[in-house]
Amino acid sequence: RDFTYIDDVVEGIVRVLDRPAQPDAAFDPARPDPAASSAPYRLYNIGNGQPVDLITYIRTLEAALGRSARLDLQPMQPGDVPDTWADCTPLQRDTGYKPSTPVSEGITRFVAWYRAYYGV
Repeated sequence: RDFTYIDDVVEGIVRVLDRPAQPDAAFDPARPDPAASSAPYRLYNIGNGQPVDLITYIRTLEAALGRSARLDLQPMQPGDVPDTWADCTPLQRDTGYKPSTPVSEGITRFVAWYRAYYGV
C-alpha cells in the first residue's frame, strides 16, 4: 500500500487550488472520449508513490507506540490488490510538488499528535 502523511495530502490540495482546470478544447461531443470532457476537471493522485509492506507499517507503528500489535495474518483475500501506489507524475508536473514524508516520520508525528490531542 501507499501510505501518505496527511500534511502531504493537504499540501497537494493547496497547490492545486490555484490552478483551476480548463475545459478540453479538443473534446468532440460527436465522438466522446470517456477520458476527456468539455467540462473543466482534473484528477490527481496524492501519495508517496512508493509501496510499503503492511507488516513494515505495523512494525513502525508498534515502535512509535511502544506496544506490540495482536496480529491475525490472513492470506490475500479475493479482490485484494498485491501492490498499489500513487502515480503522482501529473501532480508534480503541474505543481512542482511531490509528497515526500517517509512513513516512519509520518507515523511518529501522527502518534505524537494523537497522544497530545487525546491526552494519552
